[in-house]
Amino acid sequence: MLIMFDCDGVLVDSEIIAGRVDSEHLAEIGFTISPEDVIRRFTGLTSAGIAEIIEAEIGKPLPPEFLEAQDAELNRRLAEEVEAIPGALALLDVLDGPRCVCSNSSTDRLRITMERTGLWDRFAPNIWSAVEVGTRVPKPDPNVYLYGMEQFRAEPRETVVIEDSVFGVTAAHSAGCRVVGFTGGQHAWPGLADLLTAAGAETVTNRLADIPKIVEAFKVWDGIDS
Repeated sequence: MLIMFDCDGVLVDSEIIAGRVDSEHLAEIGFTISPEDVIRRFTGLTSAGIAEIIEAEIGKPLPPEFLEAQDAELNRRLAEEVEAIPGALALLDVLDGPRCVCSNSSTDRLRITMERTGLWDRFAPNIWSAVEVGTRVPKPDPNVYLYGMEQFRAEPRETVVIEDSVFGVTAAHSAGCRVVGFTGGQHAWPGLADLLTAAGAETVTNRLADIPKIVEAFKVWDGIDS
């Protein structure tokens, strides 16, 4: 089976860092929101998607330099702080089938986080940003997952997606894939598993070490040999 991974919050523990940076920068323009609320509301969205929501709530455009400064600070912090999700590298050691990364993050950011954590070379060149491939529409649109399956000539029933956000699960489910919700990142909160299930995840785990057994179970249920 093809296994498609989201990156942030699934392979790299970056969402907790992003929540802090977003909270700090929004406070500078008078929009008070805690890192925890940033994570609960916006995990899985692009920076542009978050900005659109904030602008609607404050009733005016964000300062022209806001997104650029925010993205630059987040990239700096990720380059210094981000770590792999526990078990990510070990999981890749035991998976023997095709795999790829399908993310809402830009390729530049994916390179920052995945090179620092030793993951880039474990997936390259099959690392795709939703806003750079296919229709260039980010999750919750299924674009990036449809693109990934097309590259491998894989059918949805033969594809498993690992996702940590409602937006990501929605995208994968809309693409027809088997979806595993993941709650093992530092940003996960009580109740996230229920939200992922409601969005379309067939099962939820907080340990990447569980993924091989889940994939094997899907194969048995569907009568898939590889």
